[in-house]
Amino acid sequence: MTTSPLVFITGASSGIGQALAASFYDAGYRLALVARRTGEIEAWANARQLSADRYRIYSADVAQTDSIVAAGSACIAQQGLPDVVIANAGISVGIDTAERSDLDVLAQTFATNNVGLAATFHPFVRAMVQRGSGRLVGIGSVASIRGLPGHGAYCASKAGVVAYCESLRGELFNSGVKVVTLCPGYIDTPLTQGNRYGMPFLMKAEDFAGQALRAIEAGTSYRVIPWQMGVIAKIMRMLPNAVLDRAVQGRERKKRSGEA
Repeated sequence: MTTSPLVFITGASSGIGQALAASFYDAGYRLALVARRTGEIEAWANARQLSADRYRIYSADVAQTDSIVAAGSACIAQQGLPDVVIANAGISVGIDTAERSDLDVLAQTFATNNVGLAATFHPFVRAMVQRGSGRLVGIGSVASIRGLPGHGAYCASKAGVVAYCESLRGELFNSGVKVVTLCPGYIDTPLTQGNRYGMPFLMKAEDFAGQALRAIEAGTSYRVIPWQMGVIAKIMRMLPNAVLDRAVQGRERKKRSGEA
């Protein structure tokens, strides 16, 4: 009897993570769902009437390395080695380097978005290589393309996600394990709903998840979703610094921690 494939998703309590969980479940996968707010995952699973034998919930904080590593180990023990691991959990907050407290916000952002991503992959890498198959998926952002005023923590962390996944992809070349980097544009989630600036090509989370599923199963190395934001990202990348610096002046900045 063939066991249905398994996907391990962090940040599964809302937004993109929850939408990915729904898409993979509908595609026949078993789910390993990870978040700090496990009650929200349980409520969502009950509302969707998920089959109890097709999902498990793990409590973990990706910013705490031992916490997320333990969740990965528990997943292997209870459900087996996943076919897909999606490091989706992340935080997005503005900073002002002139403010001392924002240095702590910067550190927390890197702990979650960068160290947390590597720690999410850690329990599975060696076993996937030994098996000769698997997908390790890092969720980046179009914000990784250029740094924007007030977005230093988020832009830098997501640029780090892209570079880290590229490095890992080279390390795992010819192992059978694919590293997939997905860079969402503006996706309608609780993370973006507080933004106070225009969000071109705003996309529903479920639409993003459907496209992401196809890219992951295909083993695509890098993709911006939606494609229109990929075009804008390439144009931004080519802009001379002087032109970009003038273009972003006066743009609303991302809200800082605690800012209404």
